[in-house]
Amino acid sequence: MENTARVESRYPAPISLYRVVTSERKPLLMKKHRYYSWLWSALLLVTLEGCLPANGKERTLAAKMDTLPWPASFGLGRPATQAEITRLDIDVRPDGKGLPAGEGKPAIGEVIFATKCAACHGVGGIGGPSGSLVSTSDVTRKRPEKTIGNYWPYATTVFDYIRRAMPFSEPGSLTNEEVYNLTAYLLHANGIIDETATINARTLPKVVMPARNLFVSDDRTGGPTIK
Repeated sequence: MENTARVESRYPAPISLYRVVTSERKPLLMKKHRYYSWLWSALLLVTLEGCLPANGKERTLAAKMDTLPWPASFGLGRPATQAEITRLDIDVRPDGKGLPAGEGKPAIGEVIFATKCAACHGVGGIGGPSGSLVSTSDVTRKRPEKTIGNYWPYATTVFDYIRRAMPFSEPGSLTNEEVYNLTAYLLHANGIIDETATINARTLPKVVMPARNLFVSDDRTGGPTIK
């Protein structure tokens, strides 16, 4: 039996002797499993003991770190300058707060639109791969396409969106004057303002969009007041 075991440790065992070799290794494997079980149990006990309170004081590292004072600065970056804040603080509210100086007219906006906008929104704001901006009476559509003329609730946010996100290939590249002119053109193309109107920070908030009353303020506070 011993000679067989030595031979089988050097060469592959024949099927008839495999059980003999395997049976001699089982006690060794069982001892190793017991050893690892005891080792993991000991480590677990040490870890738990370190996390338990001792004399009313927490031993955990997290508890100790939580008592440290919060740093005034993490030493990363620098304070933003007023010019940098102004460049990013460009939002315009529905009531017109945030509108910059400048003005625009539909005729000038039409020229700008043909150059910088028609490729995506079609000639005259109708069609194009990115959808229409001007309402039409297309009888072939089951539902009218959502446009500035039939869906947008506030004229001031038309300005905000154009300045912030358009043109798609170069957002934020338009000047305030260009945005005012484009806003005036799109409002006129949708039949909302006259072709001679001038759009600026004073007149734009006064424009009433056709879809204004189709939107309601979300004044829900939760619970039974949810409508």
